[in-house]
Amino acid sequence: MTLTVEKIGGTSMSRLDELRDTLFIGGRKGAALYGRIFVVSAFGGITNLLLEHKKTGDAGVYARFANSDTGHGWHDALSDVARAMEAAHDAVLDHPGDIDRARGFVRDRIEGARNCLVDLQRLCSYGHFRLSEHMLQIRELLSGLGEAHSAFVTTLLLQRAGVNARFVDLSGWRDDGGISLDDRITGAMADVDPASEMPIVTGYAQCAEGLMREFDRGYSEVTFSRLAALVGADEAIIHKEFHLSSADPALVGEAAARKLGHTNYDVADQMSNMGMEAIHPKAAKTLRQADVPLRVTNAFEPDDPGTLIDDGPAPAPAVEMVTGLDIVALELFEQDMVGVKGYDSAILDVLARHDVRIISKVSNANTITHYVDASLKTMRRVEKDLERLYPTARVGSRTLAMVSVIGRDLNGLSVLTRGLQAIAEAGHEALAASQGPRNVDVQFILERDLRQPVIRALHAEFIETGRTALARAA
Repeated sequence: MTLTVEKIGGTSMSRLDELRDTLFIGGRKGAALYGRIFVVSAFGGITNLLLEHKKTGDAGVYARFANSDTGHGWHDALSDVARAMEAAHDAVLDHPGDIDRARGFVRDRIEGARNCLVDLQRLCSYGHFRLSEHMLQIRELLSGLGEAHSAFVTTLLLQRAGVNARFVDLSGWRDDGGISLDDRITGAMADVDPASEMPIVTGYAQCAEGLMREFDRGYSEVTFSRLAALVGADEAIIHKEFHLSSADPALVGEAAARKLGHTNYDVADQMSNMGMEAIHPKAAKTLRQADVPLRVTNAFEPDDPGTLIDDGPAPAPAVEMVTGLDIVALELFEQDMVGVKGYDSAILDVLARHDVRIISKVSNANTITHYVDASLKTMRRVEKDLERLYPTARVGSRTLAMVSVIGRDLNGLSVLTRGLQAIAEAGHEALAASQGPRNVDVQFILERDLRQPVIRALHAEFIETGRTALARAA
C-alpha cells in the first residue's frame, strides 16, 4: 500500500464540501479511498479570532485575555469564535444530525476553554501566581480549538458520505499532557489502520515541547511533517489553493506564469526566506532527513500532480522562480569600525531580542546593513538600542524591496549581470545586488514601489521569451 500524509490549509478547508467530492473521494471506491492520512487546519479565519489577525494584528481571544482586567472583552471574543465555528460547519454540513453533533462539539470545547480561563484568572488574582507565566499554555489551548473543530466536522462529513473516516485528536483536550510530540503522535496513531480507514488529524498537537514556543502559527506544518516521518510515508502532500509557480500569476499574467513541476528543498528554503508559504523550513528539514518527498498541489485540481520537492539536483541550470518581498534596511555606519570585532554580534543580539527576521546582510569596512522583515515601529526600538550601544555610530532604517531570482542551479546563466541589464532596460535602477557562491539565488535591492515592475521584468528575462518580452514587462 502506498501511504501519503496530506495537509489542507484553512482557506481550502472553508470549501470542505467541494473537497469531499474531489480530493477526499472523487472517483475512488473501496480500498482506493484509503492509504491517505489527512492533517487539517482550522477553518479560514478561526485562528485569527482565537489568537490575533495574522495580517492586521487585530486582537482575538488570546490578546484580549492577556490585556483584560474585567474579562468581558475576551468572553465576548470567545462567543464570537463559537458563532464563527457554527457558521463554518453550517456552510459545509447538510445533514441535521451532523449539524447537531458539530454544535455540541463546539459548545463542549468553547465552554470548557471558557471555564479554564475563568479559573486561571481567578487563581492569578492571588499574589502567589502570575498570569504571564501561563500565557504560552493559554495560546496553545486556544490554538487547538480551531483544528479540533475542523477535524471533527471533516470526519462527520466523510462518514455521512460513506467513508470510514476517523477523528484523530492530537490537541490534548482534558488529558494529562506532558508527553513529547513523537509520543503524542505515535500514541494517537497506534491502533489506526490507514489501509481500511481515513484518519483526519488535527494540525495542532499538544506536547511537552510546546509547538507555539518555536513555531507559533507554523505549528500545523510541523505536526504534518513529523507525522509523515513517523509513519514512514511514501510522500507528503500539501494541498493549497494555487500551484507553486514561477511568479504570482496575478502579477505576470496567467499565460506567462509556469508551474514549477519539480524542484528541491534548497529552493523551498529560499522561498521560505522570501516569505512564501510553501512549507515551514523546520518542517522541510524533518521531511528531508526522513527521506520523504514533498508534493505541493492545487486542492481544487485533484488530477494535476502539482510540484514535487525532493533532494534531486536540477537536470540543467535554469531559473525557476522570481519573487519579491517588502523589507527594511537597517544600516549602522561607524567610522571606527575598521579592524574592531564585535559590532555584528551586538547587532544580531539586538535583532534577536526584538524577534526581527533577517533576510540578508552586507557589510564593508565601516558599514553593516541588515535587510530584515519587520515593522518600522519595531525597527525604531532596534535603532534606539543600537544607539545606546554605539553612541558615535549613525544608525538608520529605510523601507525598500527585495526581488529574488531562484533556481536549483544558476551556474553559467549570468543571472546577476543579465538581471541588472533587464532592470535597466525596463527603466528602473537597482540599489544593490548580491549573489552567493552556491548559485541558488540572486537578490536585487530596490525602492519599494519598484518591486512589482522589477518582478515582471526579471520574469520576462529569465522565464518567458527573454528580451523580446521586456517591452511587455515594462
